[in-house]
Amino acid sequence: MKELLRTNDLVLISWTEALLRGEGIETFVLDANMSVLEGSAGAIPRRLMVVDEDFPGARRLIDAARDDLPMAADIRWDNDDAGGSS
Repeated sequence: MKELLRTNDLVLISWTEALLRGEGIETFVLDANMSVLEGSAGAIPRRLMVVDEDFPGARRLIDAARDDLPMAADIRWDNDDAGGSS
C-alpha cells in the first residue's frame, strides 16, 4: 500500500474517496479513529492509502480533478514518489 495523501480535512478525504471509488480504485483511511486517543485535537492526520498498483492512476485522477475544483488544490505532492512505503 502507498500513502496517497495525509490530511486533517475530512471533506478532502471524503471527496478523494468518492472520486477514486467512481473510477474503481479502492481506498483505505488509516488513523481515522486516532482522535479518540488524542482528544479530538486533530494532531494526527488521517492517511489515505491505495494499493501500489493503483497509486499512479489515483494520482493522475487527483491531478486532473484539482484543476476543476479549488478544494482539490490543497493536495500537494512532496516529491515525485508522493507517498509512503508499502
